[in-house]
Amino acid sequence: MPLYEYYCDPCHGVFEELRPMREAGEAVPCPECYVDAERIMPTSFAAFTFRDGYPRKIPDDGTYWHLGQKVSKRLTGGRPNEHPEINKPVPKKRLSRGERSALNDMREVAARGDLVDMFNNPISPREVKDAYERRDVIKKGVPARIHKDLKRKFR
Repeated sequence: MPLYEYYCDPCHGVFEELRPMREAGEAVPCPECYVDAERIMPTSFAAFTFRDGYPRKIPDDGTYWHLGQKVSKRLTGGRPNEHPEINKPVPKKRLSRGERSALNDMREVAARGDLVDMFNNPISPREVKDAYERRDVIKKGVPARIHKDLKRKFR
């Protein structure tokens, strides 16, 4: 049933009423003073259409809204408040030629056993890239366990 607006002259009130179309032109009693009120043109208008079960404002450009941003597809699953078009995973940054060269040099030093972390723990060639990506402190030096062994040798 359509929604119609009516104006009551004695109390100057505007109210809405759900009525069948065939009764739209007939007067309706005002809910305040019970005097018959005449139908008026709507004071506000919001046009909607339904697509995929959701109300859409007209004109409809075929997109959907998710958390205040336009997206091309409706969210059908996954985590709540995460849309694949909005929350795209950030691709890993490619290493520059200089960074790749530095990593290869560090792997060579680690293969000789001369690469340690901040706590003088040895770093293997396999661990160099992970430590570099974590921004760990990596330095050239003799691991702590070798220091202890050397101390035992010279006693």
